Amino acid sequence: MDLFEIASREERARQAPLAARMRPESLDELVGQEDLVGPGRPLRLALEGGRLGSMIFYGPPGTGKTTLAHLIARHGRAHFEQVNAVTSGVADLRRVIEAAAERWRFHGQRTVVFIDEIHRFNKAQQDALLPSVEDGTIILVGATTENPFFQVNSALLSRCRLFRLEPLEPAHIDQVIERALQSEKGLAGRFTLEDRARERLLRAAGGDARRALNSLETAAWVAEAAGRTQIELADVEAALQAPPLRYDREGDQHYDVFSAFIKSMRGSDPDAALHYLARMLEAGEDPRAIARRIVIHASEDVGNADPQALVVAVAAAQAVEVVGLPEAALNLAQAVLYIATAPKSNATYRALAAARQDVKEHGALPVPPHLRDAHYPGAKRLGHGEGYLYPHDYPGHYVPQEYLPSALAGRRYYEPSDQGYERELARRLEAWRQQRPEQGARRLR
Repeated sequence: MDLFEIASREERARQAPLAARMRPESLDELVGQEDLVGPGRPLRLALEGGRLGSMIFYGPPGTGKTTLAHLIARHGRAHFEQVNAVTSGVADLRRVIEAAAERWRFHGQRTVVFIDEIHRFNKAQQDALLPSVEDGTIILVGATTENPFFQVNSALLSRCRLFRLEPLEPAHIDQVIERALQSEKGLAGRFTLEDRARERLLRAAGGDARRALNSLETAAWVAEAAGRTQIELADVEAALQAPPLRYDREGDQHYDVFSAFIKSMRGSDPDAALHYLARMLEAGEDPRAIARRIVIHASEDVGNADPQALVVAVAAAQAVEVVGLPEAALNLAQAVLYIATAPKSNATYRALAAARQDVKEHGALPVPPHLRDAHYPGAKRLGHGEGYLYPHDYPGHYVPQEYLPSALAGRRYYEPSDQGYERELARRLEAWRQQRPEQGARRLR
């Protein structure tokens, strides 16, 4: 390498974005992810011992996936080769693998192949990696923001260790920011950061160190253009852009956020339910999918504890069709708040599940003769309808008689809770059941 090339590389390093310049060069400089690389943790012990193996890092942006890949190569004294899953094909992979094989054969040096966004590789591309991962020709380090169990084929997953990285805590982001302010690789002490500006950066980062550093660098440019060495809140606000919401319509985020949304309504937390509703709406989730879930929840987790919940939910679903977004967001929010604050009962869900289980176990049992249709000619000759008691002919419009098939006589599926309107239903049912004492003990558990 000649002097011109060395000088050119050093100049490119100086001109690199702040986040790239501040990339940790050792495990001790890495911030966060203590469960993976803290003292005595398995990944740290493996790296320090030079025991390299293929692995996949899964986690949100800016949490250290690329940094860990570089550190793995450095600790193992391995050649580092980066492949972008968006722009590379099978032919590119084969060239990298052939070069790795030659490097190992002639120089005894391993090759770490880092594939960013590995979830974007199709099945053929992922399959092309299998032989070289299997025989150790390359040490594969994949990085993905998507759940690998959805996006990476099982054959490749089985040959790699999977590590999940978590969003960085505000304290970690603060440490990253302070280091960037002071380090010679960073802003070299040329700027100070106003407290309110620091707090805003921490909030906006969302656990993403790269976003924090990019925003800090832009804010420093804004302050410098104004002739100041202190980065103020206004500088940070000018630097920040609306953070892109991590959300996928078919993977982890879709299912996780929907799950949290449902559980927040079920758990009677209107604030959390609104938060997840807002996240889905901002991320472009189909409002009809949200409305369907609200309608289901109205019966599944509220039921007859408040029968009005289903009315409100269905009205919101209709509003989505008639009004559309953005205005229908208010209708969805009203339904979410109503259901989240309604008394809860899953008695309807349990009753239906129990009835269906009996149908599966017993099949199509004969309908009792007195309940069968007696309107067609000849029905009476078959005994259909004989002995049926018409409830409206009796006091209180109720008369004890058996409606279930004889094999299930006395079976109870619906047991109202003590919540909301179901208290009244429980009282009413008990009064009726008292008139059928011979069936009182046949509850389904």
